[in-house]
Amino acid sequence: MKLPRFLDLRRLEGRIVAMFLGLLLAVQLISFAIIGSSIERNAEASISTQLETGERLHRRLLVSEAEKRSDAARVLASDYGFIETIGKGEGVQQDVPTIIDALQNHGDRIGATVVVYADPQQQLVAATRPKAEGFVKLLGAMARRAKCRGSSEPIQGPNLVIVGDLPYQVVAVPVCTPAPNGWVLMAFALDDASLQELKQFSRLDSVIVNNGPDWQALVSSLPKAAAQELAPQIAADGTLFKLTLAGERLRGRYISLVREGSHEVGAVFLRSFDEAVAPYRQLQWSLLGLTGAGVALFAVLSIPFARRITEPIKALAESAKRLGRGDYDTPIERSSQDEVGALARAFEAMRVDIRSREEQVHRLAFWDPLTGLPNREQFSQRLQEQLDADKPCAVLMLDLDRFKHVNDVLGHGFGDKLLCSVAERLGQLSPGERGMLARLGGDEFVLLLERADAKAALAMAQTILTDFEQPLHIEDQTVDIGAGIGIALSPAHGQEVGLLLSRAELAMYSAKRRQCGSMIYEASLDAGSQESLSLLTELRRAIENDELRLFLQPKVDLKSGAVISAEALVRWEHPQRGLVPPMEFIPFAEQTGFIRQLTAWVLAESAHALKLAQSQGVDLRISVNLSTRDLLDQDLPAKIEQLLAGYGVTPQGLCLEITESAIMDDPQRALHTLERLSEMGFKLSIDDFGTGYSSLAYLKRLPVNELKIDKSFVMAMENDLDDAKIVRSTVELAHNLGLTVVAEGVETGKAWKLLAELGCDEGQGYFISRPMPSSKFFEWLPRWKAPDVSGERLDTAFADLG
Repeated sequence: MKLPRFLDLRRLEGRIVAMFLGLLLAVQLISFAIIGSSIERNAEASISTQLETGERLHRRLLVSEAEKRSDAARVLASDYGFIETIGKGEGVQQDVPTIIDALQNHGDRIGATVVVYADPQQQLVAATRPKAEGFVKLLGAMARRAKCRGSSEPIQGPNLVIVGDLPYQVVAVPVCTPAPNGWVLMAFALDDASLQELKQFSRLDSVIVNNGPDWQALVSSLPKAAAQELAPQIAADGTLFKLTLAGERLRGRYISLVREGSHEVGAVFLRSFDEAVAPYRQLQWSLLGLTGAGVALFAVLSIPFARRITEPIKALAESAKRLGRGDYDTPIERSSQDEVGALARAFEAMRVDIRSREEQVHRLAFWDPLTGLPNREQFSQRLQEQLDADKPCAVLMLDLDRFKHVNDVLGHGFGDKLLCSVAERLGQLSPGERGMLARLGGDEFVLLLERADAKAALAMAQTILTDFEQPLHIEDQTVDIGAGIGIALSPAHGQEVGLLLSRAELAMYSAKRRQCGSMIYEASLDAGSQESLSLLTELRRAIENDELRLFLQPKVDLKSGAVISAEALVRWEHPQRGLVPPMEFIPFAEQTGFIRQLTAWVLAESAHALKLAQSQGVDLRISVNLSTRDLLDQDLPAKIEQLLAGYGVTPQGLCLEITESAIMDDPQRALHTLERLSEMGFKLSIDDFGTGYSSLAYLKRLPVNELKIDKSFVMAMENDLDDAKIVRSTVELAHNLGLTVVAEGVETGKAWKLLAELGCDEGQGYFISRPMPSSKFFEWLPRWKAPDVSGERLDTAFADLG
């Protein structure tokens, strides 16, 4: 059955009605609960007061009863017949039966449980029941309060005692004839007389209980069964406690009447809680009826109020549906000035804004806001169209060189202008309608060539690289640009958009690593990438598993031919792959920061080799390469010093080689580190000099001792006079700066002789020796003999260089 709208909680109208009714009910229920709680608190306070009053009344009743019974005892003590019976202190023992009869008769008249007569020394003479010695023991304390003049002090308490685990009220008076002639003591077992009298006065029930090992009801104004049910619920701490008897809720308070050793007799006073709150329950039911009437009235009045809110909102919902269907022409009107009218005006403003910005959103979704080129999404759709049509195409992905450096040095604003200028250049080179140029993000661009093969793609890549040889001029700055270009072809390299882009990206990064400008994707690139990642993971365990090996390549004095130093090189002897070339793991170690662990390992092994050389009497210096990350480590000098101290070698035995590019990444930090190393006594050398980007201004500031000419110049100088001139200029420059020169790539006797003629100090290369394990190096060293290069002829042009 379909519910009315105002009862359907899935609708706003129903929820409004439900909210109003819920709030009213919540308020009423909270009020009902508060009133009920207040009634109970007031009842609890009233009952507590009544119980305290009952306690005081009961005590007065017991005191009054004690006074009456004391008077009765004095009547017996002053009775002439009783005095004649006990005599004047002589022959008492012969009159014991008579005394017992007198005591019994008088005790029966006043309801005494036990009547005792004791001599002046408080020794038992006669008693109305056997084993009355326990009562005689009480005389000591009671005799001090009695007098011999036929009266006693006012009784201050109920005179309760425990004898034989039972409570008694005890009174004692002296027998005077007229001199003291003994004591009469009467004990009355507690009964319910005082309890019933208390109930008549105060409507309180009470129970006398014995608190031995367990609670036991002795006397009660309640039925016996109810009194026994009460015992386990007693709280003996004197506070008000709750209990239930025969389904009725009560409140009780316990007071101690008398305690003897571990036994205690007390009274529990009870008041019915249900009876105390009964007058208020009718008021609560009346309040509940008023609440029900109020809810009904509130429900009737809230329905039209809810509809006044929901009807305009439903109209706005219909307008929102029209906007969702793309209808931005129908205006949304409402003249009211309330919140719903404000919402309608907001909807109208939204309709106008959506219509005006729809084109802008479409452009942001498919165009790059910085360069105005298509973005990745538009390029992917265009490429997908080509693939769906089974048309061959080529994807060229381009990434700029040193763009991060431009951003860091000249700022991101300049970098954005650089990207716009690059986009403009590429746009002039793109094939127009037969292709698409897009920016993927950052400094990455991609070019689609439709109906293009490998030859056409390589030609376009070369065109772009050639154009990039011309520098850009931006804000009075001249910027040289370069790029790496990766090429993926369809269908040869895939027929999916994501696959072609990822393979073009692989080829691009490979081209950047090889510095070959552009490169077409090869299947080996995927395997190589995966293999490199696997090698990097295994490299982390190589040091722990002792898989690295130290190789040494000797350096000789080109004048004397003596081996004076060696370069430390690391090799990885993989248990499954065999000897892994350094270029397969060193670059990744530099990228991930693991190069620091490798450097530490090489330094430790080099120090060990130096120690071995010293033990053999060999004067040797070992060169160790430092990476960019090593130079940026401000703690590097301290780490090396600590390491060498462990092996007992001095810094003078090591030469630390750094590349120009490593210095130029952060010149200030690198200079600080190098100065500290130089102060410690290390020889410093610039490796691969001539291939980096350093300037002579930095070179003269660096605390270096040596330059190493890159092997690309040394190996080519035999056939290229220009390279020979570069070597000569480098040697002269170094010597003028007070530096020694080491030439890499000495592979022929002619190169040895030419370098010696040019004044080069040391040489290193395959002509002298290939790198060898450190253990074999010390076996090779004694057998070394410098080759005779006197027969080498230098061409006339090269001879003139000397």
